Amino acid sequence: MSSSDAPFELIYWPGIPGRGEPIRLLFEEAGVPYVDRAKIADEVIPTIFSYTAAEHTGDATNPPVLAPPLLKHGELVLHQLPNILLYLAPKLNLAPKEGKDVFFLNQIVLTLLDGFVNELHDTHHPVATSQYYEDQKPEAKKRSKNYIEERIPKFLGYAQRVLDSKTSGGGPWLHGGELTYADLVLFQCIDGTKYAFPKSMEKLQKSGKYDGVFKLYDAVRERPNISKYLASERRVPYADGIWRYYPELEEDVDL
Repeated sequence: MSSSDAPFELIYWPGIPGRGEPIRLLFEEAGVPYVDRAKIADEVIPTIFSYTAAEHTGDATNPPVLAPPLLKHGELVLHQLPNILLYLAPKLNLAPKEGKDVFFLNQIVLTLLDGFVNELHDTHHPVATSQYYEDQKPEAKKRSKNYIEERIPKFLGYAQRVLDSKTSGGGPWLHGGELTYADLVLFQCIDGTKYAFPKSMEKLQKSGKYDGVFKLYDAVRERPNISKYLASERRVPYADGIWRYYPELEEDVDL
Protein backbone atom coordinates (compact mmCIF):
# COMPACT_ATOMS: atom_id res chain seq x y z
CA MET A 1 0.00 0.00 0.00
CA SER A 2 1.42 3.39 -0.97
CA SER A 3 1.39 6.31 1.44
CA SER A 4 -1.28 8.03 -0.64
CA ASP A 5 -3.65 5.10 -0.01
CA ALA A 6 -2.65 4.41 3.57
CA PRO A 7 -4.62 5.60 6.60
CA PHE A 8 -3.27 8.42 8.73
CA GLU A 9 -2.25 7.30 12.22
CA LEU A 10 -1.67 9.74 15.08
CA ILE A 11 0.49 8.35 17.87
CA TYR A 12 0.35 10.46 21.04
CA TRP A 13 0.03 10.19 24.79
CA PRO A 14 -3.43 9.21 26.04
CA GLY A 15 -5.51 11.41 28.32
CA ILE A 16 -4.17 14.84 27.32
CA PRO A 17 -4.74 17.05 24.26
CA GLY A 18 -1.19 18.42 24.19
CA ARG A 19 0.78 18.64 20.97
CA GLY A 20 -1.46 16.06 19.39
CA GLU A 21 -4.44 18.40 19.38
CA PRO A 22 -3.53 20.69 16.47
CA ILE A 23 -3.08 17.57 14.36
CA ARG A 24 -6.54 16.30 15.31
CA LEU A 25 -8.05 19.67 14.41
CA LEU A 26 -6.64 19.46 10.89
CA PHE A 27 -8.17 16.03 10.34
CA GLU A 28 -11.48 17.06 11.87
CA GLU A 29 -11.83 20.26 9.85
CA ALA A 30 -10.95 18.44 6.64
CA GLY A 31 -13.34 15.58 7.41
CA VAL A 32 -10.55 13.09 6.74
CA PRO A 33 -10.58 9.80 8.69
CA TYR A 34 -7.61 9.10 10.93
CA VAL A 35 -6.64 6.56 13.54
CA ASP A 36 -6.06 8.13 16.96
CA ARG A 37 -3.88 5.64 18.77
CA ALA A 38 -4.22 7.61 22.01
CA LYS A 39 -7.71 6.17 22.37
CA ILE A 40 -6.16 2.74 23.06
CA ALA A 41 -3.97 3.58 26.05
CA ASP A 42 -2.71 0.08 26.80
CA GLU A 43 -1.43 -0.21 23.23
CA VAL A 44 -0.19 3.28 22.45
CA ILE A 45 2.14 3.68 25.45
CA PRO A 46 4.25 0.60 24.55
CA THR A 47 4.25 1.83 20.94
CA ILE A 48 5.60 5.23 21.99
CA PHE A 49 8.25 3.66 24.21
CA SER A 50 9.28 1.39 21.33
CA TYR A 51 9.74 4.30 18.94
CA THR A 52 11.59 6.48 21.46
CA ALA A 53 13.79 3.83 23.09
CA ALA A 54 17.52 4.56 23.17
CA GLU A 55 18.24 1.45 21.13
CA HIS A 56 15.72 2.35 18.40
CA THR A 57 17.61 3.61 15.36
CA GLY A 58 14.75 3.89 12.91
CA ASP A 59 14.46 1.65 9.88
CA ALA A 60 15.51 1.51 6.24
CA THR A 61 13.52 4.64 5.32
CA ASN A 62 12.88 6.52 8.60
CA PRO A 63 15.43 8.01 11.00
CA PRO A 64 14.81 7.63 14.74
CA VAL A 65 12.37 9.95 16.50
CA LEU A 66 12.68 11.67 19.86
CA ALA A 67 9.16 12.08 21.19
CA PRO A 68 5.49 12.15 20.21
CA PRO A 69 3.41 13.28 18.49
CA LEU A 70 4.21 10.88 15.69
CA LEU A 71 2.41 10.62 12.38
CA LYS A 72 2.45 7.32 10.57
CA HIS A 73 1.33 7.39 6.96
CA GLY A 74 2.09 4.16 5.17
CA GLU A 75 5.80 3.51 5.61
CA LEU A 76 6.47 7.14 6.54
CA VAL A 77 6.96 8.04 10.21
CA LEU A 78 7.34 11.71 11.16
CA HIS A 79 7.74 13.51 14.46
CA GLN A 80 7.89 17.16 15.56
CA LEU A 81 4.51 18.92 15.54
CA PRO A 82 5.42 21.70 13.05
CA ASN A 83 6.89 19.12 10.68
CA ILE A 84 3.76 16.98 10.84
CA LEU A 85 1.56 20.01 10.20
CA LEU A 86 3.72 21.05 7.26
CA TYR A 87 3.29 17.56 5.78
CA LEU A 88 -0.44 17.25 6.42
CA ALA A 89 -1.80 20.70 5.59
CA PRO A 90 -1.38 20.54 1.78
CA LYS A 91 -2.74 16.99 1.68
CA LEU A 92 -5.84 18.12 3.59
CA ASN A 93 -6.34 21.25 1.44
CA LEU A 94 -5.48 23.49 4.37
CA ALA A 95 -2.39 25.01 2.77
CA PRO A 96 -0.97 25.41 -0.72
CA LYS A 97 1.30 22.67 -2.04
CA GLU A 98 3.97 25.05 -3.34
CA GLY A 99 4.98 28.69 -3.52
CA LYS A 100 5.98 31.32 -1.00
CA ASP A 101 2.74 30.99 0.99
CA VAL A 102 3.92 27.56 2.18
CA PHE A 103 6.71 29.29 4.05
CA PHE A 104 4.67 32.26 5.21
CA LEU A 105 2.14 29.92 6.81
CA ASN A 106 4.92 27.86 8.35
CA GLN A 107 6.53 30.92 9.95
CA ILE A 108 3.19 32.00 11.40
CA VAL A 109 2.60 28.55 12.85
CA LEU A 110 6.12 28.27 14.25
CA THR A 111 5.72 31.62 16.00
CA LEU A 112 2.33 30.67 17.49
CA LEU A 113 3.67 27.35 18.75
CA ASP A 114 6.68 29.08 20.28
CA GLY A 115 4.48 31.46 22.23
CA PHE A 116 1.43 29.46 23.21
CA VAL A 117 2.85 25.94 23.46
CA ASN A 118 6.57 25.92 24.19
CA GLU A 119 6.73 29.03 26.37
CA LEU A 120 3.43 28.24 28.07
CA HIS A 121 4.65 24.77 29.02
CA ASP A 122 7.60 26.38 30.80
CA THR A 123 5.29 28.36 33.07
CA HIS A 124 4.50 25.25 35.09
CA HIS A 125 7.83 23.50 34.52
CA PRO A 126 10.38 26.32 34.45
CA VAL A 127 13.20 24.36 36.09
CA ALA A 128 13.03 20.78 34.82
CA THR A 129 10.47 18.67 32.98
CA SER A 130 11.56 15.69 35.07
CA GLN A 131 10.44 17.38 38.31
CA TYR A 132 6.89 17.68 39.60
CA TYR A 133 5.16 21.05 39.43
CA GLU A 134 4.99 21.12 43.23
CA ASP A 135 8.79 20.95 43.37
CA GLN A 136 9.18 24.14 41.35
CA LYS A 137 6.12 26.14 42.33
CA PRO A 138 7.95 29.33 43.43
CA GLU A 139 9.82 29.45 40.13
CA ALA A 140 6.60 28.67 38.26
CA LYS A 141 4.85 31.65 39.85
CA LYS A 142 7.66 33.98 38.77
CA ARG A 143 7.75 32.57 35.28
CA SER A 144 3.97 32.75 34.91
CA LYS A 145 3.82 36.37 36.03
CA ASN A 146 6.33 37.33 33.34
CA TYR A 147 4.61 35.16 30.76
CA ILE A 148 1.16 36.59 31.41
CA GLU A 149 2.24 40.22 31.66
CA GLU A 150 4.74 40.30 28.81
CA ARG A 151 4.73 37.22 26.60
CA ILE A 152 1.02 36.58 26.06
CA PRO A 153 0.42 40.21 24.99
CA LYS A 154 3.44 40.01 22.69
CA PHE A 155 2.18 36.90 20.88
CA LEU A 156 -1.44 38.07 20.80
CA GLY A 157 -0.14 41.31 19.33
CA TYR A 158 1.79 39.40 16.71
CA ALA A 159 -1.31 37.43 15.68
CA GLN A 160 -3.32 40.66 15.52
CA ARG A 161 -0.65 42.28 13.33
CA VAL A 162 -0.81 39.32 10.95
CA LEU A 163 -4.58 39.72 10.78
CA ASP A 164 -4.22 43.44 10.14
CA SER A 165 -1.68 42.92 7.36
CA LYS A 166 -2.47 43.10 3.65
CA THR A 167 -1.40 39.47 3.25
CA SER A 168 -4.25 38.30 5.48
CA GLY A 169 -6.61 39.01 2.62
CA GLY A 170 -8.88 41.34 4.53
CA GLY A 171 -11.01 38.60 6.01
CA PRO A 172 -11.15 36.91 9.38
CA TRP A 173 -8.26 34.54 8.58
CA LEU A 174 -4.53 34.86 9.12
CA HIS A 175 -3.30 34.51 5.56
CA GLY A 176 -4.55 34.58 2.02
CA GLY A 177 -8.20 35.36 2.70
CA GLU A 178 -9.22 31.78 3.49
CA LEU A 179 -9.03 29.29 6.32
CA THR A 180 -5.70 27.49 6.60
CA TYR A 181 -4.08 25.25 9.14
CA ALA A 182 -2.55 28.33 10.76
CA ASP A 183 -6.04 29.41 11.87
CA LEU A 184 -6.67 26.01 13.43
CA VAL A 185 -3.36 26.22 15.27
CA LEU A 186 -4.21 29.70 16.56
CA PHE A 187 -7.59 28.43 17.73
CA GLN A 188 -5.99 25.68 19.79
CA CYS A 189 -3.36 28.04 21.15
CA ILE A 190 -6.00 30.48 22.36
CA ASP A 191 -8.27 27.74 23.68
CA GLY A 192 -5.49 26.14 25.69
CA THR A 193 -4.25 29.47 27.04
CA LYS A 194 -7.79 30.43 28.06
CA TYR A 195 -7.93 27.19 30.06
CA ALA A 196 -4.55 27.74 31.71
CA PHE A 197 -4.99 31.43 32.50
CA PRO A 198 -8.72 32.20 32.29
CA LYS A 199 -8.78 35.45 34.28
CA SER A 200 -5.83 36.91 32.43
CA MET A 201 -7.14 35.95 29.00
CA GLU A 202 -10.52 37.47 29.84
CA LYS A 203 -8.83 40.77 30.71
CA LEU A 204 -6.78 40.70 27.55
CA GLN A 205 -9.85 39.98 25.44
CA LYS A 206 -11.78 42.82 27.06
CA SER A 207 -8.90 45.22 26.39
CA GLY A 208 -10.03 45.40 22.76
CA LYS A 209 -6.47 45.25 21.49
CA TYR A 210 -6.84 41.79 19.99
CA ASP A 211 -10.40 41.75 18.67
CA GLY A 212 -9.42 40.06 15.44
CA VAL A 213 -7.71 37.21 17.27
CA PHE A 214 -10.72 36.43 19.41
CA LYS A 215 -13.11 36.81 16.46
CA LEU A 216 -11.03 34.25 14.59
CA TYR A 217 -11.18 31.97 17.63
CA ASP A 218 -14.99 32.17 17.62
CA ALA A 219 -15.15 31.69 13.86
CA VAL A 220 -13.13 28.48 14.02
CA ARG A 221 -15.13 27.17 16.98
CA GLU A 222 -18.37 27.70 15.04
CA ARG A 223 -17.27 25.85 11.90
CA PRO A 224 -19.53 22.80 11.43
CA ASN A 225 -16.88 20.08 11.60
CA ILE A 226 -15.00 21.74 14.45
CA SER A 227 -18.18 22.39 16.43
CA LYS A 228 -19.16 18.73 16.14
CA TYR A 229 -15.69 17.62 17.15
CA LEU A 230 -15.55 19.87 20.20
CA ALA A 231 -18.85 18.43 21.41
CA SER A 232 -17.75 14.84 20.83
CA GLU A 233 -15.85 12.32 22.92
CA ARG A 234 -13.00 12.56 20.45
CA ARG A 235 -12.02 15.92 21.96
CA VAL A 236 -9.69 15.15 24.86
CA PRO A 237 -10.40 17.20 28.02
CA TYR A 238 -7.60 19.33 29.43
CA ALA A 239 -5.64 17.77 32.25
CA ASP A 240 -1.92 17.40 32.85
CA GLY A 241 0.05 18.29 29.76
CA ILE A 242 0.89 21.53 27.98
CA TRP A 243 -2.16 23.46 29.13
CA ARG A 244 -2.77 23.11 32.88
CA TYR A 245 -4.81 25.19 35.27
CA TYR A 246 -3.17 26.25 38.52
CA PRO A 247 -5.08 29.22 39.91
CA GLU A 248 -2.13 30.36 42.02
CA LEU A 249 -0.18 31.13 38.84
CA GLU A 250 -2.49 34.04 38.09
CA GLU A 251 -1.97 35.63 41.50
CA ASP A 252 -0.11 38.95 41.64
CA VAL A 253 -0.47 39.49 37.93
CA ASP A 254 -0.77 43.09 36.71
CA LEU A 255 -2.40 43.50 33.32
